Amino acid sequence: MSTRLGDPTHTMTPAERTNQRNAVLAGFLGWTLDAFDFFILTLVIDDIATSFGRTRPDIAFTLTVALATRPLGALIFGIMADHLGRRLPLMINVIFYAIVSVLSGLAPSYQTFLLLRMLFGIGMGGEWGVGASLALESASPRLRGLLSGLLQEGYALGSLLAALAFRLLYPTFNGLYPGNGWRLMFFLGGVPALLSLFIRSKVKESDAWREHKTDWASYRRSLPQHWRRFAYLVLLMTMMNFMSHGTQDMYPTLLSSVGYAKTRIADITMLAGIGAILGGLCFGYYSDKAGRRRAMMIAMVLGLCVVPFWIAGHSPWRILIGVFLMQFFVQGAWGVIPAHINELSPNHLRGFFPGFAYQLGVMFAASIPYVESALGEKFTYTQAMGGLVAVVFVLGFTVTLLGPEARGVSFRKVGAANG
Repeated sequence: MSTRLGDPTHTMTPAERTNQRNAVLAGFLGWTLDAFDFFILTLVIDDIATSFGRTRPDIAFTLTVALATRPLGALIFGIMADHLGRRLPLMINVIFYAIVSVLSGLAPSYQTFLLLRMLFGIGMGGEWGVGASLALESASPRLRGLLSGLLQEGYALGSLLAALAFRLLYPTFNGLYPGNGWRLMFFLGGVPALLSLFIRSKVKESDAWREHKTDWASYRRSLPQHWRRFAYLVLLMTMMNFMSHGTQDMYPTLLSSVGYAKTRIADITMLAGIGAILGGLCFGYYSDKAGRRRAMMIAMVLGLCVVPFWIAGHSPWRILIGVFLMQFFVQGAWGVIPAHINELSPNHLRGFFPGFAYQLGVMFAASIPYVESALGEKFTYTQAMGGLVAVVFVLGFTVTLLGPEARGVSFRKVGAANG
């Protein structure tokens, strides 16, 4: 009798490998398409502001509200995932955010657009936790860090694809519909999301979920017992989201403020996406060998060292080096996160616990685009973003250093036989 999937000594069957691949691909594509829509907005802030007759901070505020409503999505879809399984909530989620993405391109006013971005945040919040739990529960613990990096960098790929679409398609769209080309970009964010339904139809339900599923009364009673671990994960994810959104969301605006053309900004954003994907994979893999916390802390220290290059807008070569390395290290730390916080979560709460902690961290960090924009308009974006990001790296390092780790923990019941 062989050991179970989820045991480090288990040898996977061909069927298990296929399911693992499909589960990781499902989570990866879902997160990629979510991020595509989110980052499209960061590239067209100026055009939307002009279209609605609003300021750049007003449009940046729609990024903030999308981040702030993500915990609601994690709560709704996470509890669904713990009681109904992982697959059905994921399918409902992707249909929801695909529709909202298309409707964002049809928004007739700023108020409607703001409401739709709030709804999009709910869909985005539901995607990560459920997708990550399904993917990692289907994976071997010895590869969990590497697959964690791959899964998380769906977000970076979404950013890269958004920049590529902006670079190649946006000039045509804006030529066809002057001043409203940004609307067609949101249509792109909606249609491809439906493709992930095909992938998800090929993923089996998580065996770990079946083993640890509890009745509602037991589930509810167990929540307060883990409040200390939950509070730590929220604090950690707050720092991580300050780090990622502080270095990404308003960076195109920083480049615009120092004279970079839109096509050049798109090229730089694509370079950042490549650095992010490579960083997530490298540090995710490294965390399997050296530990989750060590990998994250090394990435944060190196990211702090890169800040002077990252904000050096007056030197093209320095900024190219800086933007690549910044996202290599920021997303290097992030590549460890799916594995790290799923390993720190109770088995029977894994659909809800890591995703809700993650999205509360997003909510608490949601002010960063608006704060950077407001300070950037008052001073300079270089000063505002460089100073804030340096502080965030120091705080993130401290929180990670003081936290727990459970690298390689089994997600399955001990001693369960392999069927």
